[in-house]
Amino acid sequence: MGIVHDALRRDLRRTRAALTSSPFPDGARRTALAAHLDWMMRFLHAHHGGEDAGLYPMVRAADPSAATLLDAMAADHGSIDPAMEHLTAATQRWGRSGGEADRIALGAALDALGDVLLPHLEREETQAMPLVSATLTHRQWHEWDQTHNIGPKSLPVLAEEGLWRMDDLDEPGRQVVLHEVPLIPRLIVLYGFGARYRRHAAERWGARSPAVNSNGSSP
Repeated sequence: MGIVHDALRRDLRRTRAALTSSPFPDGARRTALAAHLDWMMRFLHAHHGGEDAGLYPMVRAADPSAATLLDAMAADHGSIDPAMEHLTAATQRWGRSGGEADRIALGAALDALGDVLLPHLEREETQAMPLVSATLTHRQWHEWDQTHNIGPKSLPVLAEEGLWRMDDLDEPGRQVVLHEVPLIPRLIVLYGFGARYRRHAAERWGARSPAVNSNGSSP
């Protein structure tokens, strides 16, 4: 969960830097960055949906005394959803126009999302995840993950998400992600989809993105 959160924080920071550093993204780079922001909002929506529909009801059933914290997590999601919708709309306007006013408006929408999302991520890591760890077994966690985060998705979708998690991740974290995947699919993700991910990363962040290197090892 922390790795997912760090990937969200990382790309929100990267986007903020791109929107406020001259030369500002335009043309193909603007299109690629807008598409990535839209993808992140869809990913985040599905991520929260899996928690609301599966993870936190399991915890609530196992430990009714956790209701206050779980209600707070649900309220956070309710506050984050409008900010995500606003950011998506601002992203689409900027992606079409590339105008300065739309770029500035997108930056403001990004900041507004951060105001509600970043405290939620910290609360989830410091309060909710220790509760989950103390309440659910390893098997229950993986059953939830399979049902809500893995099973419904195709291999290309899972590959994109996995490579995104590993983008600029330290080696211990990278090994955590890799060893969640059986060997053969892991090799397919790394060597079948890795080059495409690096190409897309270069399109949105520039050739000096940490995801893009000469030896092709990351991710």
